[in-house]
Amino acid sequence: MTSSTTSGGQAADSTRERLRAAGLRATGPRVAVLGWLSDNPHSTADQVAGAVRRTLGSVSTQAVYDVLHACTSAGLLRRIEPAGHPARFECRTADNHHHLVCRACGRAEDVDCVHGSAPCLVPSSTAGYSIDEAEIVFWGLCPDCASAAE
Repeated sequence: MTSSTTSGGQAADSTRERLRAAGLRATGPRVAVLGWLSDNPHSTADQVAGAVRRTLGSVSTQAVYDVLHACTSAGLLRRIEPAGHPARFECRTADNHHHLVCRACGRAEDVDCVHGSAPCLVPSSTAGYSIDEAEIVFWGLCPDCASAAE
């Protein structure tokens, strides 16, 4: 059995196809970054860099930032920036979902849009903008931090 017929090989092949479809070369760092984020959404750049280094060996932090930027620009990744916390990245880009963020530890979770279509909220005035997305962040304490606080 070749590596491309295993589930990990199939995932890597699918990632390479997604990169090429987005007009990007399927380099090792790009495949590793997208692979990590598909299983570890809401990771910071530092977390991604550490994981990619464990997978590929020596990869510069700048190379990881370049991959994150290129993949975000190509629509393969979404960057979320919860106030007071480092930017986080995820592969879930094709919908208008929102996030729950823990005030204490920064853990983030997806929460689906209540109305299900983009944008799920309508502003009182658009000021002439053509609105296509609403970004909502719900703040609170995750179950682990809430238990620790009790």
